[in-house]
Amino acid sequence: MKQLLRLFISAAFLTHLQAQQPPNFVVLIADDINYNDLGCTGNPQVRTPHIDALAEEGMNFTNAFLTASSCSPSRVSMITGRYPHNNGPAAELHRPFPHTIPSITTTLADHGYYTALAGKHHMPTNTKEGQTQNYPFFHKVYEGRVQGNSGGHANWIKAIDERDSSKPFFLWLAAYDAHRVWDGNREWDEEAYGPKYEPDEVLLPPSLPDSPKSRFDFASYLNEVTRFDHFVGKVINCLKEQNLFENTYLFVLTDNGRPFHRAKTRLHDDGMKTYFIVSGPGISKKGSVSDSLVSVIDMTATIHDLASLPPMPSLQGRTLSPVFADPAADIRPYAFSEHNWHDYEALGRSVRDQRWLFIQNDRPQFTQEGPADAVKSVSFQELRKAKQAGRMLPPIMEDVFLAPRPEVELYDRAADPFQISNLADDPRYQEKREELASALAYWREETGDTTPGNITPDFFSRKTGTLLNLPNEQFTTQRQRLASDQRKGLRKDPPGTEKQAHQINHEGLKASR
Repeated sequence: MKQLLRLFISAAFLTHLQAQQPPNFVVLIADDINYNDLGCTGNPQVRTPHIDALAEEGMNFTNAFLTASSCSPSRVSMITGRYPHNNGPAAELHRPFPHTIPSITTTLADHGYYTALAGKHHMPTNTKEGQTQNYPFFHKVYEGRVQGNSGGHANWIKAIDERDSSKPFFLWLAAYDAHRVWDGNREWDEEAYGPKYEPDEVLLPPSLPDSPKSRFDFASYLNEVTRFDHFVGKVINCLKEQNLFENTYLFVLTDNGRPFHRAKTRLHDDGMKTYFIVSGPGISKKGSVSDSLVSVIDMTATIHDLASLPPMPSLQGRTLSPVFADPAADIRPYAFSEHNWHDYEALGRSVRDQRWLFIQNDRPQFTQEGPADAVKSVSFQELRKAKQAGRMLPPIMEDVFLAPRPEVELYDRAADPFQISNLADDPRYQEKREELASALAYWREETGDTTPGNITPDFFSRKTGTLLNLPNEQFTTQRQRLASDQRKGLRKDPPGTEKQAHQINHEGLKASR
């Protein structure tokens, strides 16, 4: 009895101490995993037991959206809490953002937090001298790819163990899973991850052609989803073993949709929607589900709020704290997203409310195949062969080859989850079209967004995904060619340049905070 009493008092004392301490934050971010490719988000075939269990301990957001379906613009947007075109050149893939834009890690570090990154980096910034360097605002950066574990998660536990234990912490734990190429196939640990997915048994998304090659491709992708889940589980267990879990907010999300055509780089839900699982001491009800509209820049504003930091005017998101208290609370009327150069010339914008999606294409003359690695994939090449052979394709597949595209698209996401039926010209929905078009125009104006007449052109073939040749190129590897001064010279002013959008902090919403 005395032993039980001592245990009860110890637990109560620990809870009291945690209540007096600033909370910790851990962001677990995957690379190219679709919003509906987890068990807890409705996929019956995928094994994600650890993320599913975390959803039962926290809150599962079903209506969360990225600001860009493109790796580095999306990640930079999260770390700064700003829209891509408000991050200067970083609106485009692989380009840095100005050193004058603060990040959440900078602010946390300035107020006593220890910060570390382990895994994929991909958030370059400019120095005062104008040079590009890896993001400097972490006390410690761990290697991403290591021998025997190229998934980015080899040093996640090490980052926890080696933190400065005298300080609250922020950890950015980033996987390369499930980015192509499929390194999980050659690094598979069946004892840890379970059996590989059988190509003959996988359920293909409707945009993929049903063929043995596509099935193997998709099964390989699902392997990486499950491997990511395994390492998320290791982090959760480590935090619990060290009595850190109860005072730590965990955010589990992705940077963009799966690396297949009609997903990654798209403004439709398969590109821009993310699973978003949050656990932590401020969640009012464990296992709750929220349908509230959320943007990933709200994560940054939330961390700022929960850490009780002083005002950070550059933030364009809104805190999720009201939703943590009440899953039905609404914090924003609209969520905005954008697509700029990612391997191919592109410029598009979108706005969503709770149900509807409105898209504006500012480069309607181009097809939307997806990123170059998806175009190069066997899945896309199988689809391209079917198209060339004159086969009748369903609309969701035919859409990949459509050019010119409509300048305006409108979708009822509830009735049309894959956004196949464009209702923009349907007279029954003109009021909704006008409402969303007005909201998007206001956002673009107030945040300084522009449509440059001359933007970065295609670097890759839209048919094969291979790097296009430039005259007199002297380099042999693709990495060297992409980094060459000649290739850099093709980069044009990103959107927002004319209006100096990197200096604008307006959130772009008419409604008050």
